[in-house]
Amino acid sequence: MDSPNRRVRRSQMNNLLLYALFAVPPLILGLAAQGWLRRTVQRFSVQPLSTGLTGAEVAERILVANGVRDVKIVPAEGALTDHYDPRTKTVALSEPVYGQRSITAAAVAAHEVGHALQHAQAYAPLAFRTAMFPAVAFASNLWIILLLAGFFLQAVGLVWLAIGLYAIAVLFHVVTLPVEFDASRRAGIQMQQLGLASGGEAAGTRKVLTAAASTYVVGALAAISQLVFLVLSTQNR
Repeated sequence: MDSPNRRVRRSQMNNLLLYALFAVPPLILGLAAQGWLRRTVQRFSVQPLSTGLTGAEVAERILVANGVRDVKIVPAEGALTDHYDPRTKTVALSEPVYGQRSITAAAVAAHEVGHALQHAQAYAPLAFRTAMFPAVAFASNLWIILLLAGFFLQAVGLVWLAIGLYAIAVLFHVVTLPVEFDASRRAGIQMQQLGLASGGEAAGTRKVLTAAASTYVVGALAAISQLVFLVLSTQNR
């Protein structure tokens, strides 16, 4: 029969293997996606838009063309802080996007306005994600505390509760994917239909949006992988 110490060592080894299998690949993919996004954004940030429009002006053109007049466009501090807030109907564009006249600025601004168009047209996945946000914020702040408490107290019930809360955050990542992909699709359509980008510029816009979308895909995969790791390692313990 195995001794208790041998069983513990085998359990620890299994957990290390699980971690290597489910945590390391998403980390590598995440670093690669972030690097791709950074290089793509920098590349098209120095390529001017032939229309001469800033990111804020591109956003305004798309909103007006679609009859959306109750959404504000405001500058946001920092870089990569662009977002749409459905609670206040505000498109917040980061400093490099709001006032720049580049392909990157146009692509990012059009994408964020894509979320505003989703909201105006009652796009179901966006509504579901918005409704989930309070629960996700609560779960994201609490699950790690319960997980650590469960491990220290050897309380399996607390660990499973923590995993259940984390699963809510994972679901949020999954729901985010169709929301982001659809916003990028809408952005591309609007840029083309409104003549906001020429052929070559439209290709650059797609590259920026694709690089940005890759980070959401990798984020969802990382969240799912961590959830699977937590479940398997808890069962193993």
